Amino acid sequence: MEEQFVLRVPPSVAERLDRLLGENASTDDKSLDLSFEEDGRTGTFVVGNDRFPASLLDLPCVVESFKTYDDSVLIKTADIGQMIMVRDSSDAAPDTVEYRHGLTPPMRDARKRRFRREPDLNPELVRRVEEDLLNISAGGPADNIDVEAAEQEKDGDGSDRNASKKPVEEEPVSQPDVTEAATNAGEPDRSDSDESDESI
Repeated sequence: MEEQFVLRVPPSVAERLDRLLGENASTDDKSLDLSFEEDGRTGTFVVGNDRFPASLLDLPCVVESFKTYDDSVLIKTADIGQMIMVRDSSDAAPDTVEYRHGLTPPMRDARKRRFRREPDLNPELVRRVEEDLLNISAGGPADNIDVEAAEQEKDGDGSDRNASKKPVEEEPVSQPDVTEAATNAGEPDRSDSDESDESI
């Protein structure tokens, strides 16, 4: 895998770089240099006799780069996570080490719009839940769990088990005698002629 980065330059510098990398390079633009200071984030980009301030910024997400030999099969060459931004001397320096926007317009303000935000959790609540989980995994009751309720559940489970061992004799429930006439009281009586009419 290669080590790569994205070089973003102003339009005027881009034209000079195109000429320098092309065949019709002028003698003034033949020198090209990039150097960084001790912090590793700020530096200077030199094209010919002109010096431009540069900053190394982290991209909001990893970008993959590919190359091809036949214009149909793509081969991955690197994961790119940083960008060197060259700016004009009049432009302000970035105040953060992370670039808010990606390389393409859909990734504008990507971290705020697309990536999940971390929830705001109370550290004390997290600590108590962690202690409860450790107590539960160790076999002891947690501080916030009602011990009496847990014992009642255990007793309830035990009584269910004992109930299966000792069958309880229940008195049979007497059912009132129900006649068919009372059951079908809401329905009209059918005659033989009604049934014969339906079969026709």
